[in-house]
Amino acid sequence: MRVNRILLSSTLVVVALVIQVSVLSRLHLPGAVPDLLLLTVLALAMVYGHVGGALVGFGAGLLADLAPPADHAAGRYALVLCVIGYLAGLIKPENGRLKSATGPMVVVVAAAIGSTLLYAGVGALVGDTAARHVGLAGLLFTAALYDLLLAPFVVPGIMALARRADNDPLAEAGSAGKKATDISSGWISAGTGLKIGGQRGGLGALKTKARTRTARVGRIKGVKRL
Repeated sequence: MRVNRILLSSTLVVVALVIQVSVLSRLHLPGAVPDLLLLTVLALAMVYGHVGGALVGFGAGLLADLAPPADHAAGRYALVLCVIGYLAGLIKPENGRLKSATGPMVVVVAAAIGSTLLYAGVGALVGDTAARHVGLAGLLFTAALYDLLLAPFVVPGIMALARRADNDPLAEAGSAGKKATDISSGWISAGTGLKIGGQRGGLGALKTKARTRTARVGRIKGVKRL
């Protein structure tokens, strides 16, 4: 990943995690908690692609695993967000811009449901059965609902910020200026100068031939006059 991508992703992930732990988790909403960290990973994955999405998801999940109050095994949420970031990055268009908001909203709902199921499945493998006591159906519904309501305020802004950070106007201007200089110098040295020189040489030769021909004609005319 580029340096600007790493810096932007790290900043956004840390800010999302702080808001997640200090604000959203204290709202005491029924069912699941709005997952701002998941939405951040989804937005970055839909701009950076599947590889960048997997890396951002793994890093964000690992921070969430280590951030207090963590009540699960380290690496559990890192695995979940790594998979979700990879899958979300697969829908990235070539130009990095989505044509409508329908696609991202579907991705948000699918990611909310998929991350909850995957998190519960990994927990079942390590002996964590908390999802059974809370009610998996209620968690799926509330997770999809909360993330869907929060997504319009988070996903478009992060995607626009990530696209803007990827563009480097100074580098593009520098490369364009260098290219223009090379083209102009090449045009002057290889094209115009040689053509002008050739034209000058051609004109000189034509003038010489014209003078010689005029002299010959004068001689012929002089002979005829005599």
